[in-house]
Amino acid sequence: MTQLIVTTREGDTRELTAGAGLSVMEVIRDGGIDELLALCGGCLSCATCHVIVDPADAARLSPASSEEEDLLDGLDHRAPTSRLSCQIPFDDDLDGLRVTIAADA
Repeated sequence: MTQLIVTTREGDTRELTAGAGLSVMEVIRDGGIDELLALCGGCLSCATCHVIVDPADAARLSPASSEEEDLLDGLDHRAPTSRLSCQIPFDDDLDGLRVTIAADA
């Protein structure tokens, strides 16, 4: 099993264990962190699963699609490494990935 390291809005850090085949959003949701709303359930129609990827890990991810970039562009709290967690497939190659749940829009 691989680890996803999540920092909440309050600054608490949690290590979540997950297998491959889920998105980062699903790992966070299944890990019991409820501040990530993910209203659309991963359908790429909202930005309520916004996370900021640790800059040291950003190069490990595939680039964001143009649809994801469009949604991120509408956010007030976008950072250089902002991503929608529903669009990051989690697998063994991302073991130890660090993300922070972005401020609520």
